[in-house]
Amino acid sequence: MHIKSRWSIPIPQVDLSTYLFTSPDASLPETPLLISASNPAHYLTHSTYRLYSQRLALGLQRAGLHPGDRVLLFSGNSLYFPVVLMGVIMAGGIFTGANPGYVARELAYQLQDSGATFLITAEASLATALEAADAVGMRHDRIFVFNDNETDRGSRPEGVPHWSHLLAPASSARTFAWEALTTPSQTSRTIALNYSSGTTGPPKGVEITHHNYVSNTAQTVALAQLAPDFEATNARARWLCFLPMYHAMAQTIFCVAAPLRGIPVYIMPKFDFLGMLEAVQKFKITDLILVPPVVVALAKHPAARKFDLSSVERVGSGAAPLGREVCEELEQLWPKGKINVKQGWGMTEGTCTVLSWNPEERSESFSVGELVANCEARLVDDDGKEVGTGERGELWVRAPNVMKGYWKRPEATRETITPDGWLKTGDIAYVDAQGKFFIVDRKKELIKVKGNQVAPAELEALLLEHPAVADAAVIGVTINGEELPRAYIVLKQGSSATEKEIQDFMKGKVSRTKRLDGGVRFVDAIPKNPASPALRFGKDRD
Repeated sequence: MHIKSRWSIPIPQVDLSTYLFTSPDASLPETPLLISASNPAHYLTHSTYRLYSQRLALGLQRAGLHPGDRVLLFSGNSLYFPVVLMGVIMAGGIFTGANPGYVARELAYQLQDSGATFLITAEASLATALEAADAVGMRHDRIFVFNDNETDRGSRPEGVPHWSHLLAPASSARTFAWEALTTPSQTSRTIALNYSSGTTGPPKGVEITHHNYVSNTAQTVALAQLAPDFEATNARARWLCFLPMYHAMAQTIFCVAAPLRGIPVYIMPKFDFLGMLEAVQKFKITDLILVPPVVVALAKHPAARKFDLSSVERVGSGAAPLGREVCEELEQLWPKGKINVKQGWGMTEGTCTVLSWNPEERSESFSVGELVANCEARLVDDDGKEVGTGERGELWVRAPNVMKGYWKRPEATRETITPDGWLKTGDIAYVDAQGKFFIVDRKKELIKVKGNQVAPAELEALLLEHPAVADAAVIGVTINGEELPRAYIVLKQGSSATEKEIQDFMKGKVSRTKRLDGGVRFVDAIPKNPASPALRFGKDRD
């Protein structure tokens, strides 16, 4: 089945900086736009967002950044996180963000794989950053400490400079002009490497271009504009960001789309359930952009009913599938009919959003909506033949927001994108007669833990480093509605190990979402066939 979006829009042939800021010196609003949720007096306007980005861009160039150089930001959310993103891009560099929960081994992998020439790290993560940098031979004079201060207010025994040392003086930066790009060959330059495991294997750098980013932002804005009261709702909108900005979802929504629309974003350093509820009440947040674990918590936690959430007008969820039942449970926090929880679908390889909802329609199912503008899709069986309406098949997508490819992995790129531009998503879906998509299974060997991708192959390789382990397989299991990694272990003859010993061994090697919280099972043998571990063992549920 071949489906085309019912909408087609013009995509500006411009670079992302021009799309977001118009020009280096155009007049921009001076009202609060990016706001610290913990200190609302600390904020950036559209104008100062541009200026700080210009200051960083000029400073990076003066520090030796060349076109195409990579800059890695290892930090949780911050008021200046968007500044680093746009400053790197303005300078002609390539931005890559790393999960702030990474251990040194994981960070070293991304540093090595991306070939980053600069590392900007949260102060609390400096020890991890230095260990990772030493592991890959990165010079310490290319490492900078990052926080919400634009001036250096402390000394560090390691002697690592503050990121403000990369900020050129405002007087110089005001005249800094980024390179304006206006041709397809220019706007196809890579500006971000957002890491994803793809359909299988270790994390890979997803190359997102100027045109990808501009396209996906234009697509989501065009969808929002379908609402008959768009101008009024946009004018009073207030968004809250607690999703991690290193991830494509928060990055595209809160660093680019919201500022473009002039929507104030209150930025939390990280997710905190009660803190989120307090922020919604205090700042009168109108839109909740969620992931399934937060939807479940809101629906079921009694604290959610103790806060004033009456300002909320729209609720959306993405990053992982969600049943309609829990959506309906969440809707009961508001008067009947006021809130309709809608799911969308996207992937890092599609910049972010691929499937979403017309704001004029209501969702009464677990559908993830329909194709955004300028997108087309196919649903194919294992032989690559198209399936019909209501039949399940792998979802393939072709659109201007589809990635350029995987960073320095031409073979993986060829396996994922066909010669005629179709992205094989690895997700199994079907389409109903109304053109609504339903994601029902996963062909790819990935585990989704709280919306984060976990590649079994990475965990299996680490398990084999344990002196007692002869063989290992990792699958996702569903426990209390959450998917978690579980290991199946074959012990070496004469060796012994307990579940806790295996779990503790892994704790020091992986970030929290990759821990074996689904448990460890000891088996005599792991079946060997071409199927994935999940297929070999079956889908486990506790």
